[in-house]
Amino acid sequence: MHQSGDTNAKAHWESVYGTKAPGELSWYQPKPRQSLELLDQLGVGPSTAIIDVGGGASTLVDALLDRHLAKITVLDISGTALEHARARLGQRNTAVVWIEADITCAHLDEGAYDVWHDRAVFHFLTGDEDRRRYVAAASRALRSGGAALIATFSPQGPTRCSGLDVMRYDSERLAREFGSEFVLERSLDDVHHTPSGAAQAFTYTVLRRQ
Repeated sequence: MHQSGDTNAKAHWESVYGTKAPGELSWYQPKPRQSLELLDQLGVGPSTAIIDVGGGASTLVDALLDRHLAKITVLDISGTALEHARARLGQRNTAVVWIEADITCAHLDEGAYDVWHDRAVFHFLTGDEDRRRYVAAASRALRSGGAALIATFSPQGPTRCSGLDVMRYDSERLAREFGSEFVLERSLDDVHHTPSGAAQAFTYTVLRRQ
């Protein structure tokens, strides 16, 4: 689900997904309720082109297919994570575009997407250059008027996850990271309960591409 521009990032996440089942990972959600509610508020429908950045083994793709979306892309740095999702979906996986890449150096077509979804990737980018490249990728790939839905650890969230340092954001700080090409549209706070029972504070932020 997560990625970083660090040269060891791919090895780290392949190891994570290779040693634990998706349901054992701290960020696992049986149903991505908060993402789906916000996507519904954005008016996502069958013709919406959406990319799930760091989607990995997430069940969001299942829910989007259930909503009959026909233009779904899932990108993750870990091929193992993507394979978990493809195997779970069975024949339905052929309706999805799968991209194995680090988002900080991935090439995505200009204006290709209406919605950019990221739950828990951006907060792993602790380097200024990685964040700059991520924002540049989102700015290029989202059409004008498109929406970026970014979920990060909130200021009350953990300082580390999966053995890595993380950044924490409220919606205003995240909007500043994305700069003038994006406008803060809405945000909400949520508490994620990990499979082990820990509570993690998240902020969900919707930014509108100008």
